[in-house]
Amino acid sequence: MGETILKELREAVLDFDDDGARRLAAEAVAAGMDPVMVLEEGLAKALREVGDSFGRGEAFVTELIAAAQTMEAGAGVLNEEIARLGASRKAVGRFMIGTVEGDIHSIGKNIVKTMLTAAGFEVIDLGVDVKAETFVEKAREHEPDIIGLSALMTTTMTMQREVIKALIGAELRKRVKIIVGGAPVTQAWVEEIGADACGLDAGSAVQVALELMRGD
Repeated sequence: MGETILKELREAVLDFDDDGARRLAAEAVAAGMDPVMVLEEGLAKALREVGDSFGRGEAFVTELIAAAQTMEAGAGVLNEEIARLGASRKAVGRFMIGTVEGDIHSIGKNIVKTMLTAAGFEVIDLGVDVKAETFVEKAREHEPDIIGLSALMTTTMTMQREVIKALIGAELRKRVKIIVGGAPVTQAWVEEIGADACGLDAGSAVQVALELMRGD
């Protein structure tokens, strides 16, 4: 029965079936399955498959968004059970992400957030239009391993530089790795502002984050 539920959960993500994901996650809980394992082997595994297809140019961004939403639908049920049991996933690392001040775009950030979660990161999402001082304040509070700075417009990408300056001023920069992302971001920009890496798309952002955690 367990393998059947996992298989159907993966199919629900691939079919963008939110209701099915919620129903199957509830069935897994009712059957006494380990919710952490179900999250990893059912939902997250399928989302990684879609992410890999997107990275190879075999899936559209709309499909990636839909798959991420389906994973979140099922994960909501499983996370409640994880909290109830007092269990927790062994996190790969802690990743704090936000869209910089002046920019209210969230779709790309949300896809990266979901794929990071699928890859095993504990993700702290600060939302959109986040001021540099807020990044500093939350970095002190949460002590992330990596901070992701999203900017979808050329007019707001300069705020990525301001966040890094603020972290340097607060003597926090040496404690964290910084990944910048967004349509206008390039490797040259990474070097110019003193970031550690860039994520050109959701898949590469996750790959880079994993490499930074391994010290590659």
